[in-house]
Amino acid sequence: MNQPFPVPGSVTSLIGGVRVPPSAPGHELPVTCPATGEPVSTLREAGPAEVDAAVGAARRAFDTGPWPRMSLDDRKDILYRIRDVLRAHADELAWLECLNAGLPIIRVREQVGRAARNFEFFAEVASTLKGETWSGLPGYLTWVTREPKGVGALFAPWNAPLALASMRVATCIAFGNTCVLKPSEYTPLSMVRMVELFHEAGLPPGVVNLVNGRGDVTGAALVAHPGIDMVGFTGGTRTGAAIMAAAGRNLKPCILELGGKSANIIHPSADLDRALDGALAGIYSNNGQQCLAGSRILVQRGIADRFIDRFVERARRIRIGDPMDPATELGPLAFADHHRRVLSYVDVAKDEGATLLTGGQRPAGFPRGWYLEPTAVLARDHRGRVCQEEIFGPFATFLVYDTLDEAIHVANDTSFGLVAYLWARDVDVVMRGSRELKAGTIWVNTTMVRELRAPFGGYKQSGVGRDGATASVEFFTEQKTTTIPV
Repeated sequence: MNQPFPVPGSVTSLIGGVRVPPSAPGHELPVTCPATGEPVSTLREAGPAEVDAAVGAARRAFDTGPWPRMSLDDRKDILYRIRDVLRAHADELAWLECLNAGLPIIRVREQVGRAARNFEFFAEVASTLKGETWSGLPGYLTWVTREPKGVGALFAPWNAPLALASMRVATCIAFGNTCVLKPSEYTPLSMVRMVELFHEAGLPPGVVNLVNGRGDVTGAALVAHPGIDMVGFTGGTRTGAAIMAAAGRNLKPCILELGGKSANIIHPSADLDRALDGALAGIYSNNGQQCLAGSRILVQRGIADRFIDRFVERARRIRIGDPMDPATELGPLAFADHHRRVLSYVDVAKDEGATLLTGGQRPAGFPRGWYLEPTAVLARDHRGRVCQEEIFGPFATFLVYDTLDEAIHVANDTSFGLVAYLWARDVDVVMRGSRELKAGTIWVNTTMVRELRAPFGGYKQSGVGRDGATASVEFFTEQKTTTIPV
């Protein structure tokens, strides 16, 4: 394999701006390349003592360090330098993430851009913080200010590490907080380099620390640590529930962006060419591994046969290949256990009486790695597992509906509520969908447009709290009221 950038032989923690030596004791885990299934590095897991050291560094940086005490302009300068350094190293970061996560390189380059933009955006949000003054109580003046909350335990998933870890970190540190970041043990390579680049941009030691390891070891120690003031997690619903329960024992607030089983409603009034493009992108981009995937495609009966036929024909032409190849549209799934899990839903669908429309197996010509053909099934009942459980792969489930009432009912009849898609040119249909679909974000005639100024998060088991300009201020800062006689 051509290796234009260095890959560490051993991935370790980064605490107080310094890499923990590989010789330190700890359980070792292989770091693999999903395209080949072969190991490319080794991760040395951080145990409770190492987590304690990372939290201690973050605690000192917050309690006595310069970061929370800097002028806003000085903090913004560093955040802008982080943006610039990430852009300057975009090729390296994209290559490392592509190597380790199997995402198509074109997609990852977009995510590096998003990571850099996150630091720019939240630097600007921090500059808009304002207080309030109240003089309605005779003889007293009261003012309200905002302060950073403290030390955050931040968790990033394996499906889009750079984009989602950078969002967690930027929203935390922009307001003067410090943090400990724990990425997924499956995708640590781009994360280590990203945090190194933060320090090359001038971030003071201890503001962002990195620990690596499994959730039930490293993650559990981090959430339970008494030096943590808040928890930000992006990942699966089951893990999120466990984290919230653990954090709740010490009354630590949580912001959780979790799973989804999002409905993608195709109405007869839609521009069907655009809807087809959107439905394909909504389920097969990012190798199908995204919480906001439009994985349940609801098509009205009068247009269903034609739409599904065209979808299947296009799905069969998706270019599967080496994720490093710019022409690749669908790469491998992230790791072996996940590949087995996604593939198992083909049998689940058949057992439930669903019709396999396309895919459902390893593609020809890819004997190695964790590849899966773009897959689609036609379900008989929206209460089946393939309609209710998050599969998190290139696996679309079609459902046919008759009326808009039925479509909205089916869309909402799920334990999730992250996003929903609606394709329609009838304004009454659009407005009704906006009112009645139970999801945190409704995308109408478009896919996956993220307005960072707007809140993003889910209903029900898709999460707690919101990311975004105002929502992040509310979570990552504390309000303080001061009253003085005048």
